[in-house]
Amino acid sequence: MNTITVANSRPLEPSAETTSLTVVGTRALGPDLLRALAILLVMLVHLPAEATPLPLVGIRPYGWIGVDIFFVLSGYLIGTQLMAEVARTGRVDFKGFYLRRAFRILPAFLVVLALYTFVPSLRDAPTMQSAWRFLTFTVNFGLDPRYGGTFTEAWSLSVEEHFYLALPVLVLFLRRRVTVALLLFAIAAIIVAGMGLRFTIWESQVGLPAGAGDYREAFAAYLRDVYYPTYNRLDGLAFGVALAAVRLFRPLLWGRYMPPYIALVIGTILVMTALMIFSGRGPFAETNLPLVLQSLSGAVVGFPLFSAGVAFVLGALLDLQRKIGRLHMPAVTGIATLSYSLYLTHKGVYHLDGMVFGSENLQGLSGFVIYLATCFIVAAALWFLVERSFLHLRDRLVPRSR
Repeated sequence: MNTITVANSRPLEPSAETTSLTVVGTRALGPDLLRALAILLVMLVHLPAEATPLPLVGIRPYGWIGVDIFFVLSGYLIGTQLMAEVARTGRVDFKGFYLRRAFRILPAFLVVLALYTFVPSLRDAPTMQSAWRFLTFTVNFGLDPRYGGTFTEAWSLSVEEHFYLALPVLVLFLRRRVTVALLLFAIAAIIVAGMGLRFTIWESQVGLPAGAGDYREAFAAYLRDVYYPTYNRLDGLAFGVALAAVRLFRPLLWGRYMPPYIALVIGTILVMTALMIFSGRGPFAETNLPLVLQSLSGAVVGFPLFSAGVAFVLGALLDLQRKIGRLHMPAVTGIATLSYSLYLTHKGVYHLDGMVFGSENLQGLSGFVIYLATCFIVAAALWFLVERSFLHLRDRLVPRSR
């Protein structure tokens, strides 16, 4: 397979050097481990405190980081797919890419959206954004959960869709113009711009309500103006794409300076540092607001530090695939396979559990077991009836280029 020339002064175009790269095909355990961890964290953060087992109480406030793990994975996988295609063929199959993404994302999403729209009793919150906001993937702009709390997890799908629209165009446009130095500079510019933007928005939007003592208003402003919008959540996607570019275009450089155990140590240090920053006591320390809001430094530098750490960990796990790939971990593979269906349905399932079993029976360990069991039952049904069927149809109608 073609790979990329090593000279920093030359554009990123195919050369005589080769590397073994599997873009698609057999599942790699490393990404599945991170994907399974990500969805379990997201499910935990949306679980009410009274239904959270004591050993998980300390982890629950950090469950939101699962979405950032998903962003890094998406940046790496989609970035690898597109850049490898351009390196191999000199073009991007836009029609094939967007059709395959549509078959992957839309069927299950539309089924869940239809249920929430036409069966209001299933809604996990009293209010819901207009259906057109979901259908156009603009729900993450101006989203205030107080006035539209149902299916808010769709905000991250909006970010992903914007990424799918932009990256193929950028990859094709930069195909013969970009060097490694320019690519790294662009990634750094995106990260720094995001940090500056979050700082500015925090100071102008989030801090003002806090000064007046209205912490609920501050949290709503934080979610609406800092946490949800696409332009503030590019860190994970950017670091995922950067990892894909380095491993594709400079495999010798990555292998020389980032052997897996060093990358794993660096990634772990960055992740732990980010979590410590997010745990820092800030202007909202005396409130019951989530840790993500408790300090300005967390909002500004926590996101890129955490995303960089996950990218290093992912790179290490990919290099360790030959070793960890021998492990038989069907539970991890199963959770990773169901992760999208779990993401779409877990909040609604807990609401449905309350209707069926009664909220008073969803507390402690028994409530947690009921929640897990019903989440996986519903997700498995959505996977077998919708996701898997459309994935098979996709593979017949839109075969992946080889």
